[in-house]
Amino acid sequence: MKTTVGESKLIERAERSPLVIYKEYLSRGQLAYQWDEQAQKAVFYPRLFGPVTGNESLSWRVSQGVGTVYATTVIYPREGTAYNIALIDIDEGYRLMSRVEGLAPEDVRIGMRVKFRVFSPESVEQAYPVFDRLVTQ
Repeated sequence: MKTTVGESKLIERAERSPLVIYKEYLSRGQLAYQWDEQAQKAVFYPRLFGPVTGNESLSWRVSQGVGTVYATTVIYPREGTAYNIALIDIDEGYRLMSRVEGLAPEDVRIGMRVKFRVFSPESVEQAYPVFDRLVTQ
């Protein structure tokens, strides 16, 4: 069966989905996001179309990985140690959910400046972003 041009584009997009591209950046130690030129806004979580404009020509940019804790909470699992979940406002103009490591979870504060790094645990197949407190001099 012959595929149409439209079907070929869909197949190509599925193979190189925004999520796949995002994970490739993470595997290289980079925090990437998309940019919607029409809206002049950062787009995160990776998507096929700009949420404001419907623009399907989103470009990729690499973040400096510096941000501010917008909100945080501490999770106390039944088994294991406590950890925090935080919403981080990245300086390039988007927000993501992650955690802040390197200090007690209850010491994470709203307004705290943080810096991205990749966490690649042995028990999980994919790397994911976490943050450490940014120490300024």
